[in-house]
Amino acid sequence: MFMGEREAPATRVAALMEDPSLAGGILCMDLLALVENWRAIARANPAAETAAVVKADAYGLGMGPVAKALAKAGCRTFFVALPGEGAALKSLLPTARVFVLSGLPRGEAGFFQHHELMPVLNSAEEVEEWADFCRQNELRLPAAVHVDTGMNRLGLRPEEARRLAGRADLLRRFRLELLMSHLACADEPGHEMNMRQRGMFEEIRALFPDAPASLANSAASLAWPEWEYDLLRPGIALYGGNPFADRPNPMRAVVTLYGTILQVREVKRGETVGYGATWRAPRDSRIAILGLGYADGLFRSISGSAGGPAHVYIAGQFAPYVGRISMDLTAVDVSHIPPESLARGQRAEVMGPHVSVDELARWAGTIAYEILTSLGSRFTRLYTPTGE
Repeated sequence: MFMGEREAPATRVAALMEDPSLAGGILCMDLLALVENWRAIARANPAAETAAVVKADAYGLGMGPVAKALAKAGCRTFFVALPGEGAALKSLLPTARVFVLSGLPRGEAGFFQHHELMPVLNSAEEVEEWADFCRQNELRLPAAVHVDTGMNRLGLRPEEARRLAGRADLLRRFRLELLMSHLACADEPGHEMNMRQRGMFEEIRALFPDAPASLANSAASLAWPEWEYDLLRPGIALYGGNPFADRPNPMRAVVTLYGTILQVREVKRGETVGYGATWRAPRDSRIAILGLGYADGLFRSISGSAGGPAHVYIAGQFAPYVGRISMDLTAVDVSHIPPESLARGQRAEVMGPHVSVDELARWAGTIAYEILTSLGSRFTRLYTPTGE
């Protein structure tokens, strides 16, 4: 900062970050594709309600724009992970039904009542606390009960669910809005765990005959329409990720990430690029330097991808990563692309129609969920309208 220069207000800084010409990367979200993914799942399961999981800021893509687009399309039930996420969502969509997956924090039932949130009760202790709060306040508030059928994370164990089914005095204090469980291996439809969990869920569900039920996540919603029950809970499929580990992706791409060329430079044969000198030019080369790196969620592990060759898409061709991805910069080899097709300020597709989120995840040694939720805050974020 120059002497006498005042620091720009936060609003001014935020406005500058929204200017694509000043951004190292641009993140585009196709809300029409998002809505079409939601509708595709709903069409495949016409007897059930299709909800939407928008936790973790809608998998990193922006809960506000995503939830509003889905609500406009007809979605009325949403799942978040944390109470704060739920309160933020209710401020945007006051009439939405919002379930909080992480459950009821000790002593915070009043927060849920105030913001009209529904806790997913994950333990007998949480059920007791919610029922007691309802009794003390002479209210019959809604909640979900989560039964663990084999995931062994959150949820009542089957024997606890059976005991709860016999506690009519407890159950009448609140409104059981949903009985749910979560599949561990739905992305592999042939895995024996799926049938075992469904069998357990069917057994428990029979003990709560009047409660709406939910078992299906993204993969199960598409693989087994007969498992739709009353409510579907798609997540990754809405955002264009492949819900399956062993079959082609049936969903439309939602996210496109562009990096900006800061410079195209000549590198002589034998010279190295980047930290650690891990890449040595096998010939005289042209290298494009993109203005994004691991601070933006472009995983450093892509640099030495065992699942490669990892690449971006630029000027109608693929260009491989070279050297190590650093905090703010990434290098790609554009030697095979005509120089007149490259320019400072040009965009390179890092993820999108030609480089899927699942491909990028494979190169990074991770999954699409982690790629999306790691996307940084420095991108200019652009949302295409839904067209409605």
